[in-house]
Amino acid sequence: MSKKVLILSGSPRKNGNSDILCDQFLKGASDAGHRVEKIYVQDLKIGACRACYACRNTKVCIQKDDMTKLLEKIIDADVIVLATPVYFYSMCGQMKIMIDRALPRYTEIANKDFYFISTAAASKHLMKRTMDALCGFTDCLPGAQVKGMIYGDGVYQKGDVRETEAINEAYKLGNTI
Repeated sequence: MSKKVLILSGSPRKNGNSDILCDQFLKGASDAGHRVEKIYVQDLKIGACRACYACRNTKVCIQKDDMTKLLEKIIDADVIVLATPVYFYSMCGQMKIMIDRALPRYTEIANKDFYFISTAAASKHLMKRTMDALCGFTDCLPGAQVKGMIYGDGVYQKGDVRETEAINEAYKLGNTI
């Protein structure tokens, strides 16, 4: 059965290492017959959460930006891929702002399968904090299941990830949804 797969590439650097892994995941999922859309979070205008909690009753953020449409896509997807480079042992700011802005409708992001992609110059064990932070988001979502994590470790220069096993792992995970 074909699924709707939404890949959210948090990298501010198109064709950077985490984005390359997104493309491999996309190729694997497409080859398996799924409908896949990739969005560059960096290209969207998403303001930081203001913690005003006006959304509590309305389920709508007072900010008029791209997050409203993105949240619809997230809710509509069956599978969500969150991809981020690691900056100072955590996810990039774009990814964190997007996650925070899911607040108005986070309970509607229910029963989704999640995959995480992370890349860093650091080794895998130092990237665990980033994956834990992404899991912190899914822990708040009803019925969310983390199905896979891809560590593109030891990569710094743009394209370095092509020489790692993570490139094959990204394709395989996408292909086995």
